[in-house]
Amino acid sequence: MRLYLLALNPTDSVTEGFLPAANRLGLDVTVVTDQPAAHRAVHPDVEILECDVRDFRAVITRISTHHLPDAVFTNSDHLQTQAAQAAAYFGLPGKDWRATLRTKDKAEMRRRLAAAGVDTVWSAELTEPVALDAPYPCVIKPREGVASEDVVLVHSAEELVTRSKEILDRRPGAVLVVEEYLPGELFTLETLGDGTVRHVLGGFHTELSPPPYFIEERLAFVPAHPEPVVAQVLTQLDALGVGFGACHTEFVVHEGRARIIEVNYRAIGDQCDLLLARLLQIPLFEHILRTHLGEPLPADLGARRDGAARLEYPCADRTGTLVGAPVATELDVDGVHLTYRPLRAVGERHDLYLTNRDYLGVLRATGTDQRTVDRVVAGFLAERQWEIQP
Repeated sequence: MRLYLLALNPTDSVTEGFLPAANRLGLDVTVVTDQPAAHRAVHPDVEILECDVRDFRAVITRISTHHLPDAVFTNSDHLQTQAAQAAAYFGLPGKDWRATLRTKDKAEMRRRLAAAGVDTVWSAELTEPVALDAPYPCVIKPREGVASEDVVLVHSAEELVTRSKEILDRRPGAVLVVEEYLPGELFTLETLGDGTVRHVLGGFHTELSPPPYFIEERLAFVPAHPEPVVAQVLTQLDALGVGFGACHTEFVVHEGRARIIEVNYRAIGDQCDLLLARLLQIPLFEHILRTHLGEPLPADLGARRDGAARLEYPCADRTGTLVGAPVATELDVDGVHLTYRPLRAVGERHDLYLTNRDYLGVLRATGTDQRTVDRVVAGFLAERQWEIQP
């Protein structure tokens, strides 16, 4: 069976998750990408086709002039609608392209949730820096952005004009969404469905950098959110038409009310998916691929429910060259399994982005007791240094 995997740049999710899972399933994989050289450098044994993957018509043509597909899949935020449209064209299982569009387009998501009567958030779209009579504080974000990039909190119309001009100067032609700030603790909900059955895999409690930016600095696993909270989030996902394959939903809880911040209609990234597979002890990536092959999910995934986990992302705090940093590490301490992976090579120079592009590395920790996990993580980080010189 042939799987077409649409991708932009190589990611850990694809390289360490989906490609090995496809190999275990015995699938013939063809990666369709606009960055073929980057993918050949990372996985030279996989068939690579060059294509303008942001154009669904180009994707359909590229596939139809190659081998017949059995599945079309992507884990990219930017390519969900293209993959859904290609799967539909070939009569294959996949996500509803309307749902992928609603979740990718943050303004359309707000309109859809309001029209369904499940949540109403004040929001507006901007194509130029103008003052708005808005309920400040507000959050500015690119309408189709990812990774907290160019997401900023503003407290006045004057600040809105200044910040939006800065973003639009960096992103000519972009559309910005301005929406009321939603207070509360930030969490995620991770789901997996086949269109009929939907499993809730748990979620994470996310700790952010200080305002006005929203950099995810650490996450702690939450085996089960309160049932009323889960019910509210699932109701909002139903209104968006989300229910097939993997979905990573970010939401806040304030005074018992759960409100969606954004929906990433794919598996959680930044190595959280790799941690989930290990923590839950399930073939997570295989399950996701099987749904796109038309196979139903089991009624019980057999996921382990006694796990505790944490992820930490050491971040650059200045522009400069990384001159010293820990190497990749794998070890066990007091029953906690630690995996550290560098994300920036020593000798590289970078600007300060104020997004997850500032991550220097990622530390994944899994165990059975959260206090022990937290203690071991704190000890690991305290014993290591990341040095940046101007």
